[in-house]
Amino acid sequence: MSQTALTTSLDGYEVWFVTGSQSLYGEETLRQVAEQSQAVAAGLAGLPVRVVWKPVLIDTEGIRRFALEANADDRVIGVIAWMHTFSPAKMWITGLDGLRKPLLHLHTQANVELPWSTIDMDFMNLNQAAHGDREFGYIQTRLGVARKTVVGHVSNPEVGRQIADWQRAAAGWQAARTLKVARFGDNMRYVAVTEGDKTEAELNLGVQVNTWGVTELVERVEAATAAEIDALIQEYLACYDVVPELLPGGERHQSLRDGAAIELGLRSFLTEGGFAAFTDTFEDLGGLKQLPGLAVQRLMAEGYGFGAEGDWKTAVLVRIANVMGSGLPGGASLMEDYTYNLVPGQEVILGAHMLEVSPALTSQKPRLEIHPLGIGGKQDPVRLVFTADPGPALVVAMSDMRDRFRLVANVVENVTPPDLPKLPVGRAVWKPAPDLATSATCWLSAGAAHHTVMTTAVGIDVVRDFAAIAGIELLEIDQATTVAGFQRELRWNQVYYRLARGL
Repeated sequence: MSQTALTTSLDGYEVWFVTGSQSLYGEETLRQVAEQSQAVAAGLAGLPVRVVWKPVLIDTEGIRRFALEANADDRVIGVIAWMHTFSPAKMWITGLDGLRKPLLHLHTQANVELPWSTIDMDFMNLNQAAHGDREFGYIQTRLGVARKTVVGHVSNPEVGRQIADWQRAAAGWQAARTLKVARFGDNMRYVAVTEGDKTEAELNLGVQVNTWGVTELVERVEAATAAEIDALIQEYLACYDVVPELLPGGERHQSLRDGAAIELGLRSFLTEGGFAAFTDTFEDLGGLKQLPGLAVQRLMAEGYGFGAEGDWKTAVLVRIANVMGSGLPGGASLMEDYTYNLVPGQEVILGAHMLEVSPALTSQKPRLEIHPLGIGGKQDPVRLVFTADPGPALVVAMSDMRDRFRLVANVVENVTPPDLPKLPVGRAVWKPAPDLATSATCWLSAGAAHHTVMTTAVGIDVVRDFAAIAGIELLEIDQATTVAGFQRELRWNQVYYRLARGL
């Protein structure tokens, strides 16, 4: 295996900005188009992904070459297109048909305010994006081109926000297209929702999902040296409140060393294979001394995707969410709906997992503890204990519906719970929108999974953009959701996606 370091940052990505026009207007007008389009592109500075201006396109062959160049450049995660003047749309057919990168149609213009007293036909011929973009919109719709449309001047913060959300979604799509998932063992026996079609996942999302024996992981765990373990222990001591029994010299310090060896082995395996996501299962731990807890938590916080019990679909979502939220406060984690508080007016969901919730969900210093685990048949595992910070969050699940993958996303609000002195795991407590009864009814009606990704970094707009880019079904549960409306949408979607697949 070759050494491949994990990259979650958006710094290496580019979005190309292209302007459409035509030769009809003459060289002077085209010079002005180029100058003004460069100014518009410069107005997009400061977005999460660098915007790179490209020369104005004026004919079919130039547009076709542009699309091929964008497709071939791995740094390019999307294209922003603007028709400054009138660019006859038949010129765009071949290029749009061949473009394989996400597309954003920016419906803007160079000026914010019209100079009413000086407008003449020269001004009208130059500044006719209201005209040209409608021609461009027609051909995109005629060809069935998936795209995001943003309307407004680039000086408007809302325009920048929408483009930034789309850029993050495009980065998530790029991460999916290049994602390799390592599964240690199979799915938890007899569980339905964690299953899925890995071949279709590679075709539709680009992710490669394959299985390795736990013995190969154990080999790397056993190869961890005492010096490497000592160095990692020092990192733990600096980052966390470590309980006395796990400290050097403590009666259970060896368990912490075993946990550190698991982290070193996992990290070695994932790095060597270029994997950015992984799964394990408590039913197949082989020679591992404990179920990976601390190691999984830390790797997720660094940007890796993870799914428990072989749930590779959730591992994919966690990785995508980590990339989309790069550089933002908060993070992404495996999450699971565990139990409810059903007191009227105080309904909340308590979410957790056995061990594996990412500390990226908290700004507090986690506590590093050790406790028994009733399943898995191994030694007591070490884990980080904390509660997710209060504030807005999103939980998203992916289900295999036989003929397609389905995303279900619920807008939620994390809250501060009462003390949980006997629950030694990472956890979150949230109020789902619009209320628990409506949320749960819709979730169950959609067949959404019990494993989710919780993200506190990005909101529903980014996930919506990602679903549109990926061409994957998305069902949203938010403050405006009703059970009747949601169930109607389920029925409509069933018809739509069956027809959209064709014969």
